[in-house]
Amino acid sequence: MDRRELVRTLREERVPDAFYDIPGVHDIPFQSDAYFFLRPGSDGWAVGLRQRSRDQDVRAYLSEDDACRDLLGRLTTLPSPPPEGGARTEEVLADAEEIQREAREDFDEALRRQGRPDGPPAEDS
Repeated sequence: MDRRELVRTLREERVPDAFYDIPGVHDIPFQSDAYFFLRPGSDGWAVGLRQRSRDQDVRAYLSEDDACRDLLGRLTTLPSPPPEGGARTEEVLADAEEIQREAREDFDEALRRQGRPDGPPAEDS
């Protein structure tokens, strides 16, 4: 894979153009606060993240193909979900109405304690 093939693949994968800079092949119109890059160097190729005017997580490659494949992976691989994260999400969704009801009661109680006029009417005890 070369840089031109990489750009075609990234566009097919719908990776936003502002996420990466490949000088001479795909120059981003304005450099955002953070973007990935692939650059030719004196001893091969460099791939990394440019963030806040600093290069981070830079990896060096001897071949253009290896560098292109690294950048492709960085831009198209989704991070793994946290362990047991799906189960917790399902619990929250299943209890959403109860959670909202309790939050509203807590909010109303806090307003009553503050004597705020926009709170619900106080209940007689």
